[in-house]
Amino acid sequence: MRDFCAAWHPAVARMSAEHDAARHLIRAFHVAGEDTLYRERLTWLSESERSMGYRHVAGIEGVDAYDGYLSVVPGRSGGSVITMSARLTAAAPRDQQIAKGTQAVLDMGVAEVARLAEGAIGPDVSASAPRAKVETLQIDDLPRLSLDLVRSDSETLCLFLHGIGGNKSNWADQLGAASQFCQAAALDLRGYGDSSLGSEQSLVDDYCDDILRVVDHLGCSRLILCGLSYGAWIATSFAMRHSDRLAGLILSGGCTGMSEAGLDEREAFRLSREIPLREGQTPADFAPAVLDVICGPNASEEARLELLASMSAIPTETYADALRCFTNPLETFDFARLNMPVLLMTGEHDKLAPPQEIKSVAERIWDASPVPDVRFEEIAGAGHVCNVETPKAFNRVLAEFLSRVAG
Repeated sequence: MRDFCAAWHPAVARMSAEHDAARHLIRAFHVAGEDTLYRERLTWLSESERSMGYRHVAGIEGVDAYDGYLSVVPGRSGGSVITMSARLTAAAPRDQQIAKGTQAVLDMGVAEVARLAEGAIGPDVSASAPRAKVETLQIDDLPRLSLDLVRSDSETLCLFLHGIGGNKSNWADQLGAASQFCQAAALDLRGYGDSSLGSEQSLVDDYCDDILRVVDHLGCSRLILCGLSYGAWIATSFAMRHSDRLAGLILSGGCTGMSEAGLDEREAFRLSREIPLREGQTPADFAPAVLDVICGPNASEEARLELLASMSAIPTETYADALRCFTNPLETFDFARLNMPVLLMTGEHDKLAPPQEIKSVAERIWDASPVPDVRFEEIAGAGHVCNVETPKAFNRVLAEFLSRVAG
């Protein structure tokens, strides 16, 4: 069912995939025995939840609104429960006519899903990302910005933003995967890696300005942001300010950050994490304890060493600056501003951004967006930094999303 444009339903004579100007996915199809061309737009997809939502665009005469939904969930005593439903609005008596026809179509669809499931197997996640030629680029205007870049002829840039305990090297496995579809770059946030820290306390607006500097420097006309944790909060903050600049938004291990926390909660969070700093410790000193929180139970030694190295490399001043920025958000996010395709991912064992919490955020975005196009995925076996722990599984979802929105 994960292929929205597959002509699996027995009533469909032929089907093709289309995209609107914003790269939302539309399936255009004819029903056997009819001349009418129907169009439906994908609004929700979650492979891990085995659910899909879509909205009628054209074809059904007399309907004012029509939203469909499909889910496949485990049954209580084995097997699966297949549900197809639709909510529609139309004037009487046309509403009952559409409902009756829809019921027949859905009943036929459930029976076909059950038949197809007999020999179904899970998706292949064994393929590794291709090797890519990576160059390190420096933008010298202060504060200095450093990024790892894979160039291409595409005018679209996928820009990766690391977490509060990382740096651009955390995205090494993703640059090759993304470069199949567009230019790909991983940025050292200000103060991290080879980027310099500004002369004043960083605000989220400063990070947004840095993103614009990168885009302008590279001359890209379309931008996709992919952020992890702190980077996801920055990416969402950018979308609040510059939604017209985004062709897609990918959020991993977070989204809202401290934007929906009260003052007391934000202060408690900041003070608890400043304790080791006030005691004279550096990020390298408390990095092992952080790893015990962010890593999943199946994290490889290689992944743990990579995360330990990136956390240990953070200057104390940079970590304190980022912590103050994170706990002083400038707004509560208005998800109605997210009119671009959005992908949210989090690890099965993520303690900082648990799957149920991120799924709830995904559903809120779907509900608030004027043009909902939301995908949510739980990455099996992974902890907080799921792109480092399980890069193959992460990259498969990333590649599927970019193949559609990168244009």
